Amino acid sequence: MKKKVELLAPAGNLAAFYGAIHAGADAVYLAGTKYGARAYADNFTQEDLVKCLRYAHLLRKKVYLTINTLVKEEELKELPSFLQPYVDEGLDGVIIQDFGVLKTIAKHFPGLSLHASTQMSVSGIYGAKLLKEMGVERIVPARELSLSEIRRIKQETGLEIECFIHGAMCYCYSGQCLFSSILGGRSGNRGRCAQPCRLPYQVSIGGRTGKECYPLSLKDMCTIELLPELIDAGIDSFKIEGRMKKAEYAAGVTSYYRKYIDLYEKGEPAKPSKKDLEELSHLYIRSERTDGYYHRRNGKEMVTISSPAYQTSDEQLLSKIETTYLSNIQKIPIFMKAEFLIGEPAKLTISLPEKQTKQSLSLTEKQTTCAISLTEKEKAPAQEITVYGEIVSPAQKAPITIENVRKQLQKLGDSSFTLTDQEGKEIEPKILLEDGAFYPLKLINELRREAVSRLEEVMLHGK
Repeated sequence: MKKKVELLAPAGNLAAFYGAIHAGADAVYLAGTKYGARAYADNFTQEDLVKCLRYAHLLRKKVYLTINTLVKEEELKELPSFLQPYVDEGLDGVIIQDFGVLKTIAKHFPGLSLHASTQMSVSGIYGAKLLKEMGVERIVPARELSLSEIRRIKQETGLEIECFIHGAMCYCYSGQCLFSSILGGRSGNRGRCAQPCRLPYQVSIGGRTGKECYPLSLKDMCTIELLPELIDAGIDSFKIEGRMKKAEYAAGVTSYYRKYIDLYEKGEPAKPSKKDLEELSHLYIRSERTDGYYHRRNGKEMVTISSPAYQTSDEQLLSKIETTYLSNIQKIPIFMKAEFLIGEPAKLTISLPEKQTKQSLSLTEKQTTCAISLTEKEKAPAQEITVYGEIVSPAQKAPITIENVRKQLQKLGDSSFTLTDQEGKEIEPKILLEDGAFYPLKLINELRREAVSRLEEVMLHGK
């Protein structure tokens, strides 16, 4: 069976991360507070990045961390401690430009997947093979390569190939540019590009100076019409550029590419409609679109000579994207069943819908229970987590009611779960409550929290 292509989306902040995930990204790439090539994006604190990793992994998505700047010698010392919390949480890979960074990460984290950034300018099979010998699993080839050149690297090295399919294009070779640092001391190789290529210039030819224009500003890439060809070429990951762009961009662009990738992989017609192309062009696209270098060496038709400005945004479209992908955090549907029988330990079982269970290898391969205050009891089926609490006592005064229990069990709050079916319809927990039973509300809350925590751990780590 042919491997499905990965759709990889950018995230410069939490809103963009959630938007991209909800819009159908298989993976998201982002940066922490250091070492990222977008120093002026919001980026992610350690707390937020760990939160994103857990959320993505619960939904069976991946997260790649950009460590893609050139690094000074003294900064290498801090790199292992910077990465450690994310590796502990199951970080799926790192995107690297600097050879020193590559060697340092390979030494300290031998199991971590290493991806060579496009800024390594891998332009042929020999460079790719060298990186493979150094432990790299995936390369992002130089953006200037043709599709036939990319296909050859894939065939002769067996490395995973990640290619840009949408977003801003840089005039310089794969972003290796000193222009910004020369003009204003802000190096693009340190994540601080001031984008002087987007400024107007006057061109002098034979002593004659022309009017102001934008000879260094490239049109933005859009390859949605080439998706079938790119998929058939064996590219493993389709990468959307744009960690400096708004959350509506990350979510909206991801949704259109998700739509047409899925159509093609189902064997259905995948030619984008005129309406979808127009809407995609209103999501922060500069002037006109180009399909990059896949079928050309270069050309004046790639340059936005008259203006580098973005097209006017469609406010109605942005509002639709915000409502669809950004307004709510996606939650995982669960079922609950609780028992409160006098003289027996309180019991709470939470389970995933059948479809979700099948997607979760860690749940289908293991059986698990845990106890709050008692010893381990009977094993639960693979799709269930069961926890036990204190002994349920007869009521001395007022017994608890089903409404009391239901109210506490439904307090899922900031957890990753929701009491709904797979169609999003709210459901209530099933409760078996013996007449005259008493159980403190505080302990019901503890029961719920422990069950939710345990289910998360099994989904994330299989234990």
